[in-house]
Amino acid sequence: MHLLIVLSLFCFLGYFEWQRIETDNQDLPLLTRFFLYVNIDTTPYFLLLLLSPFCWWIRPSIHFRFFSRMIRPRLSQEWVRGRQTDKRIDLFAIALSLLLAATSFAMSFWTAAHTVNQELHLTLGDLPPAYHDEYSYLFQARTFLQGQTWFPSQPEAPELFDQVHVLNEGKMASRYFPGTGLWLAPFVTWGYPYLAHWLAGAVITFFIFWSGRELSGNGVGVLAGLIVALSPGMAIFSNLLLAHHPTLVGLSFFLYFFLRMQRTRSFRDALLAGAGLTFGMLCRPMTAAGFALPFGIWLGVECARRALRKKNHQPSGSSTEKSVVPLITGLAIPLACGLIGLFFYNQSITGSGWKMPYQLYTDIYTPRHVYGFDNVVRGEQKLGPKVLKNYDKWAENLTPALAARNVQNRLLASLQWTLGLVPLTLAGLLFVITECRRGSRWWLIFASIITLHVVHIPYWYDGIMHWHYVFETGPLWALLFARVTQTLFRIWSELERPLMSWLWSAMILTASATNLIAIPPLWTVSKLEIVINNVAFSRLKHFQFQQMIQHHPQIRQPALILITHDPSDRHIDYVINDPPLNAPILTGRYRPDQHNPAQLQTLFPDRTLYLFDAAGNRLSRWNGSSWEPL
Repeated sequence: MHLLIVLSLFCFLGYFEWQRIETDNQDLPLLTRFFLYVNIDTTPYFLLLLLSPFCWWIRPSIHFRFFSRMIRPRLSQEWVRGRQTDKRIDLFAIALSLLLAATSFAMSFWTAAHTVNQELHLTLGDLPPAYHDEYSYLFQARTFLQGQTWFPSQPEAPELFDQVHVLNEGKMASRYFPGTGLWLAPFVTWGYPYLAHWLAGAVITFFIFWSGRELSGNGVGVLAGLIVALSPGMAIFSNLLLAHHPTLVGLSFFLYFFLRMQRTRSFRDALLAGAGLTFGMLCRPMTAAGFALPFGIWLGVECARRALRKKNHQPSGSSTEKSVVPLITGLAIPLACGLIGLFFYNQSITGSGWKMPYQLYTDIYTPRHVYGFDNVVRGEQKLGPKVLKNYDKWAENLTPALAARNVQNRLLASLQWTLGLVPLTLAGLLFVITECRRGSRWWLIFASIITLHVVHIPYWYDGIMHWHYVFETGPLWALLFARVTQTLFRIWSELERPLMSWLWSAMILTASATNLIAIPPLWTVSKLEIVINNVAFSRLKHFQFQQMIQHHPQIRQPALILITHDPSDRHIDYVINDPPLNAPILTGRYRPDQHNPAQLQTLFPDRTLYLFDAAGNRLSRWNGSSWEPL
């Protein structure tokens, strides 16, 4: 089996390496071409693979007494089961989980501290958000902080302030579900919104450690938590004010307490698991459903077994029969409360508890973005006067071929941005091989990855970084990788092949190195730096615009700045206002077919009108009869 896997991996990596060498300058020597333009997704692992025969056949006697006697026993599953049986506190595990959480927080801080503009000495953390969604979540948080779920639209010219991902139909409110706004709100009050997501990353890492520990011991928990803490994808998303980190806070909380509930059959654990799932649902309901589906099926099977035993008058032989009803009740109570709260939230904004702001926004502004196949065809039958045409036309029509390509892109991106394409592909293959004969709870983790992909198949966009719709699979992949590592280390120990464990560890270190640091001349930029620069591009444009309107010497406040957006750049939209619409400087859409400048000046007599042409980067002022360039 070892030989078969090594040969298969050699053929797979060798093909890509040969293709890479053949495309380089043929005048250079072969070895020079091999090391000249290294592919960080394949080349380092190909080199490690070449060492595998030596690591297999050379069997040195390596012993570290302190590690063997003090550390290794505490990392084992037997240590954890002993503590659970005796109901003793595992201070070692507590210390490890807190250390991993601190590592995640430090990683988020380090990512924010990357310099993205040498001339102005700007770091990523110095810049405003990049995506439309982030501004919508901030709008939501600021609305909640004022004790409301919505604010009245501007009465005379509401369409002037149409903001991407914000409803503006008499009531201005974020289209998104309330969980993320609730998570952000305290940190927005303090003036440090990004701290919310840095903390979220630490919480996620903390509970992934405890989930891995619950499944297979402290060692699995440590490795899974470390992968999550050092993941470049987790690091960059902890610096984006999107819903994914708050969602994962709830889902990692759910995962740990559900796994614990399976062991303890405790109503309290079920209640806590339900609370975590509820919060995840209030952030991203489709994601929460996909994540939790295998666990729900497990619970359904437990109910069916109980009913079958009762029908056949068979004794249970365990506490399962008595435990099922309390478990269902514990999970159902917080979910019911969350759904009731969501019903009233919907009603306050849309007028109907059954109509979500998300759905209403899609119907009015972006009908081509609707969920499901043939989205463009169906959306074009419902085009209305308020459609954001440029943004709406971004959508591609979802066909089975596009859906298959999206699944492939999402899967590859989830592997690349969590740890690495080769390590996690190998881990997935080895997991199926080594766990196929075991009816373990690990299959719930594997199934959760699959269902998260499945529920997002009927959406036309593959996601930010080709990933964000299945972002929550990242920690699950980390858990699977840790489990496979534990299994392989046990096998190699039994076969007395200690260097194979060292080789596998070298692969983990290599993946982390390519993700986080540059090692010239082998590779001059890390994966993290690549994505930081991509995000910084949009952030810098928002920064430059905000600096211009706040510090331009010829802008007199109060002001209304009308925006003519660049049609070639549908992802940069400068119409961003905080609730309520009373700031010294407001931004609005320039729609002369609906309101000419003279009419707007009448509607806003206290404000000076300006026009910003985003494509030409030109600012003009309305002088009462025409636009005067500044």
